[in-house]
Amino acid sequence: MSVTRIDPEHRMSEAVIHKDTVYYTSVPENLDEDAEAQTANALAVIDRLLTRVGSDKSRILDATIFLVDKADFAAMNRAWDAWVSPDNAPVRCTVQAGLMNPKYKVEIKIIAALNPA
Repeated sequence: MSVTRIDPEHRMSEAVIHKDTVYYTSVPENLDEDAEAQTANALAVIDRLLTRVGSDKSRILDATIFLVDKADFAAMNRAWDAWVSPDNAPVRCTVQAGLMNPKYKVEIKIIAALNPA
């Protein structure tokens, strides 16, 4: 049972693949934007990573969304609803959390299946 680490560094890897499952955490790149735009950006980053490893958003099994301000829940959901794969919504939970970068409004952790070979 091999483990593949994508872009590993000393502290962490960009993503990890074990068996036919990819584990990934996305953060937004547009840190001066509002929660809806940051969420949309973090989701686009997820799309890029999943494509890179041979998967896509329809294969996401589980998503955990870390949201700094619960007042941003509706804005985050607007971005999520516009993005999520129709008829393939994963299990999801949203947690209010203090994130390490004070500009982050959202962080999204996913577990996804790889596409069948």
